[in-house]
Amino acid sequence: MIAVLKFWHITTIAIWAAGLISLPGLYVQRAHVGDKEALYRLQMMVRFAYVTLISPAAFLAVVTGLMLIFGQQTFAGWFSIKMYLVACLVILHVLTGLVIIRLFHEGETYPVWRFVMATAVTCILVLAVLFVALAKPAIHADFTGSLFEPGGLHPLIEAVNPWATP
Repeated sequence: MIAVLKFWHITTIAIWAAGLISLPGLYVQRAHVGDKEALYRLQMMVRFAYVTLISPAAFLAVVTGLMLIFGQQTFAGWFSIKMYLVACLVILHVLTGLVIIRLFHEGETYPVWRFVMATAVTCILVLAVLFVALAKPAIHADFTGSLFEPGGLHPLIEAVNPWATP
């Protein structure tokens, strides 16, 4: 069962990452589209890729990853870093969707510098996730402190709770 979950997790991550890396290349083509019919085809292709391929792959990657967490009980320092990097990929995914909504309005374009930056940031994030997941570096720092002990959130909440008694 774990092998099947890992297969689907890796497959959906590959589709998700490839989609996020390739979308800015489609965005930059917006400036080179001549007529409305070609613009409509480009818009439909970008939306199809995002809604039908990339977003479901992202969802399945996260779901299968969560299932693997509970199946393998992974609780290590490197895993926290991986989760942070995956959260950054999720934020990038949402921002990509917002770009799609705005990009195809009249007169909008996607500058080449933004294409280069978006592609570079996405590649760096994907490579960082791959590195951390495959290398599993030993992280000895305890950056959670006592948060996972019973009552560990109390001191944290007490500091910002306006109703706490001094």
